[in-house]
Amino acid sequence: MAVGTDINAEVIAVYPNKVKISVDDLEDFKKADETLRVGSYLRVMDNENSVLISIIENFSIEVSDIGKRKYIIEANPLGLIKGDEFIRGGDSLAIPPKKVEPATEEEIRKIYCNPSGTEDNFTFASLSTNRNIRIPVNGNKFFNKHIAVVGSTGSGKSHTLATILQKAVAEKNGEFSMNNSHIILFDIHSEYKTAFPHANHFDINSLTLPYWLLNSEELVELFLDTDANDHNQRNMFKEAIVQNRKLKLSGSEEEKEKIHFDSPVFFDLNEVLQYLKHKNIERKNTKNEIQWEDENGDVFTFSEDTLHRLFNEKLNPVGTSAAGVNGKLINFLNRLENKINDKRYDFLLGEKSKTITFEETLKNLLGYNEGEESNITVIDLSGVPFEVLSITVSLISRIIFEYGYFYKRLRNGKKPNEVINNDAPILLVYEEAHKYVPNSDLSKYRSSKTSIERIAKEGRKYGVSLLLSSQRPSELSETIFSQCNNFIAMRLTNPHDQNYVKKLLPDTLGNIIEKMPSLKSGEALLIGDSVVLPSIVQIDTCNLPPSSNDIPYWDLWREEWKNIDINSIKDEWYK
Repeated sequence: MAVGTDINAEVIAVYPNKVKISVDDLEDFKKADETLRVGSYLRVMDNENSVLISIIENFSIEVSDIGKRKYIIEANPLGLIKGDEFIRGGDSLAIPPKKVEPATEEEIRKIYCNPSGTEDNFTFASLSTNRNIRIPVNGNKFFNKHIAVVGSTGSGKSHTLATILQKAVAEKNGEFSMNNSHIILFDIHSEYKTAFPHANHFDINSLTLPYWLLNSEELVELFLDTDANDHNQRNMFKEAIVQNRKLKLSGSEEEKEKIHFDSPVFFDLNEVLQYLKHKNIERKNTKNEIQWEDENGDVFTFSEDTLHRLFNEKLNPVGTSAAGVNGKLINFLNRLENKINDKRYDFLLGEKSKTITFEETLKNLLGYNEGEESNITVIDLSGVPFEVLSITVSLISRIIFEYGYFYKRLRNGKKPNEVINNDAPILLVYEEAHKYVPNSDLSKYRSSKTSIERIAKEGRKYGVSLLLSSQRPSELSETIFSQCNNFIAMRLTNPHDQNYVKKLLPDTLGNIIEKMPSLKSGEALLIGDSVVLPSIVQIDTCNLPPSSNDIPYWDLWREEWKNIDINSIKDEWYK
């Protein structure tokens, strides 16, 4: 709607990052735009026919000595419109400017819709103050740099995640049934099965991870009492695994000599337990020889040639004096045996974990199972015991990072001059990321923090990027959070969380960042390399919502008493 010439509004001060405007009659000024408020856009004309677009930050009232009111608006300059092009920055405004008016919808649209860059754009939100204006996001800059989605409970964080991912897997540059997006979503509260019904879903009952792909740090965290700092445990455990890997490897002696604690080669955990039981009770004779008696009563002297028998047989020590660790491994053996026999760990330590191949593991995670290909793999972590949650996340994250590394190396070997050296990049999505990459040095988080921090620092080079979602950003690893280039900041009510986010965001946002506590559900501050300028947006409603809606307590409590099948709950509990 055009603004009449009778509106008396003028610029009374120009600062590097602020424009101060005086308005005689605010009601007349508002007629030009009925939704004029903090966050609305203004146009300031100058003598060179450029239009400065500013966003209202605040307004105040000044009263003269004779009682006349004057309205003072302070606006943050965003950039200039010259012709049809929007140029960031407002420091080139000619002085004095001519007049001020509320910006038209067409002018606001010019800010966001650059015709030259539409090919790379996708949208998942509209401008909060004007839903007719879509906010394009550069897809390359959004996904190839790490993303953070933060917001308090009830701010719409889960729905935002679902919207972004649904739109990502639906975008196509051609006529084909399935695009080339690859997303792995760590679902800690079992929310996203409804949002992605055609995804590959793995939960505690269907997930199988090979324990023998755990690296040395993960193995130590899982099986050793790291607080005890017992070098005997660590050294004997390492020795048992390395020796068993050598026995299981059907290769040359030269290949076996290269085996180490971190080698991704199969070892049998039960055989390692048997070996350690033997080493815990070994004894020596008067000749300092370690001897064993087998089940047939035959005695043999321990040597490299008989080493395999300590893994595969049940032996009794023969000797007159103590040797080796002399029973000091008993606590460690109990811990190891308990974990091997604990059914809750079957997805990681069970029999299927011994037989699953490296290829099967990678195909499951990347969605490449023949006939069941999927853009999204949802890993439901809700049933994973908390004590192995960090290790589970660490193992999967590290496998994906190393996939990216070796895939790039393979392609570089074939085509050294290739510009794009990973044609199947992956997005790792961590729901409630503070639960496995917290701002904490506790040993129980060490594995997942190490793996994810490495991806945060180096992953982009290998086609692996992160999307971190958290309701407590202040509890999130600062190393990881500071590596994010794109932010979707939803309502945050905790002052500590607000300050933490403000500290990591650019200091050029002005007062727009102060709106975080008052954002409505689904509203967000969208900022980063992928958008033209920081904006308050309304996220689109997702096609299929996650099952994260609040439970209507009052409605349910007012209904008739419901009987609960306790036995069914017990059966599920005891599975």
